[in-house]
Formats: sequence, structure tokens, C-alpha cells
Amino acid sequence: MLQNKILKSVLALLIMFTCLSGCSKQETKVDPKGMSYFDFFDTVSFIYSYTNDDMETFQKKCDKVADILEQYHKYFDIYYEYEGVNNLYTLNANAGIKAVEMDDELIEFLLKAKELYYLTNGKTNVMLGAVTKLWHDERTAATNNKADAKLPDFNLLSEANKHVDIDLLVIDKENKTAFISDPEARIDVGAYGKGYAAERAAEYLYDIKAYGYVLNIGGNIRTIGSKMDGSAWTTGIKDPADLNRFALRINIKDIACVTSGVYERYYTVDGKKYHHIVDPLTLYPAEYFDSVSILTKDSGLADGLSTAFACMSYEEGMKLADTLGVDVIWIFKDGTVKYTPNVENLIIGG
Repeated sequence: MLQNKILKSVLALLIMFTCLSGCSKQETKVDPKGMSYFDFFDTVSFIYSYTNDDMETFQKKCDKVADILEQYHKYFDIYYEYEGVNNLYTLNANAGIKAVEMDDELIEFLLKAKELYYLTNGKTNVMLGAVTKLWHDERTAATNNKADAKLPDFNLLSEANKHVDIDLLVIDKENKTAFISDPEARIDVGAYGKGYAAERAAEYLYDIKAYGYVLNIGGNIRTIGSKMDGSAWTTGIKDPADLNRFALRINIKDIACVTSGVYERYYTVDGKKYHHIVDPLTLYPAEYFDSVSILTKDSGLADGLSTAFACMSYEEGMKLADTLGVDVIWIFKDGTVKYTPNVENLIIGG
């Protein structure tokens, strides 16, 4: 178990109201409990319980969820290797050299990642790593020295874009191996991995019938069932123009709510902000919206789609949302908020 975790118990209630609120007067009386973890996916994760579990039972469930998140954190890490684990760092390091034997869970994830590519018409591409690395490196450099912040050279971006074909990722399910056939290609699952891991943790909670639990994995919300009285939780969609307020508040239960926003990771060059969501068409940060939120049962799908929808027009997004049966909330750069029809039923006061 990773070490940097803090048990919040009653104090977690204060945190909870910043992201999940709306307890009804009729709700069965419970003492909400929460635990936070600081080591997964370079973000902060919270596990909340709105059940009558005692603290010992709650902690045991949290420890198991944390074990799942930790395992996938190791699988998806592209910067570090871990003893006894062949992960995505291993896969990148062997690009163009040899196939890498991997655990079943990671092979299954890679197969799903390829499916997501075709589902989104290439808008969510885990093989975009050669391009995203150039942006990541400049963003990191700017963090260390803001005065010298600069954009990646477009010639380098164009060259990197020659090495992003999804078919460069070769998966042999029978032999449990994966291979990147181009030595210049790189995998980067930042647009999909966190949500996928959250869904695996959610599966565990469903298996043990831990309804009334909520996962908040770096802002990706996954509710397990409903509150004890059957009611929903309330979560807020941040206003990108003022992160201290919500653009709207919605009721959710037994669903994932994942947002991709331009305010999450960015740096500034000559007064303009450049965020982390790279449009595979332009090779620059997507310019369509300030945030896109996806509401659907599967947290992994929601995570992957939030990136895809951020990289396509509203009209394209509406068509895809209808095809996939997911709900979407778009916040445009002028502050306009639009959403798929069903969201109207979820909005507080709507």
C-alpha cells in the first residue's frame, strides 16, 4: 500500500460539500466517512461512504480500492518502472525492439484503448504519445522557468505525428504480449487511464454490494448506487471563468461524471494559456470549449469521451452522444452552457 494516505472520517464531510452535496432532510441518518490518497495518477483521490459501515469496515473497503488504484497506477506509468511489473514505461522502452509480456489486466486495457480510438474516430488516441510528450516537456520546463516558456517547435510536432498510428500498437491477446512496432512511437494513456482504473475499483464495490460509496479520482466522480434512502448526490460542474463557483449543479446516482477542462493543466506563453488536451488534427490544444463533461455508467468510457468531445465541434458531439447514448455538458469559451436533452432532468432547479 502506498504510504501517503490520510483518514478524514468526519472532517471529510467538509471536503464532500465542495464536490458532492445535497443531503435531503428525509435521508437516513448516517455519518459520512472519507479517506484521501495522494499517490495515484499524480492527483488526489477520495473515497466516501454514505452508509452505516463502521470505521473498520470502511477502511478495509478503502484499502482494497486503493490497492486496485495503485496497481493500475503502476500499469499506466510512462515515466517509471516497478519491480516485478511490465508496464507502459516498459512498453515504450521496447518500442521497435521486442514484444513485452504483460498481465491480463493491462492487455485487456490496451484492447479497450484501441476500441476507444475507433469509437471516437481517432479523437482519443493512446498512441499520440510522441506528440503529447513534446507538449508535456515544454509545460514542465515552463513550470520550472516561466520566463522562458515556449511552444513546441511545429516541425517537431509534425515529425512526431508520423508516429501516432493506432496500428503501431500490436497486441497478442493469446500470448499476452504488446509491441510498439515503430521505435519513434510512444503510448500515453492520460486521456483514458484514470477513468478506467476508477471503473475497476467501482466494479469491486459493486461486487461486494458497497452501494452508497462515491469515488472522486482526481475530480472524476463515480457514484456506486445511491444514498441509503435512494436519493441522488449533487455535484457541481465548475465554471471555467471562475473556479470558485459552479456553472450548474446536477443530481447523479449510479453513474460517472467526468470533466475535461482547459483549466486543469496548462502553461502560459506570451499571455495565452495552452492546456493539456491536444487536438490530434491540429496538434495544438483543442480550441472548441472551455470544458466538456460526460455522464455515463462507465467511468473509463466517460474519461476517454471527455477528451474526444473536447476535440470536436458541438454538432459532431451531439451526433456522437446520440449514437452512444451518453449525456454531455459543454461550456463554450464565451460561457455559454449547452447539454444533451436528458441533462435538463438532472439540473438542480432545472
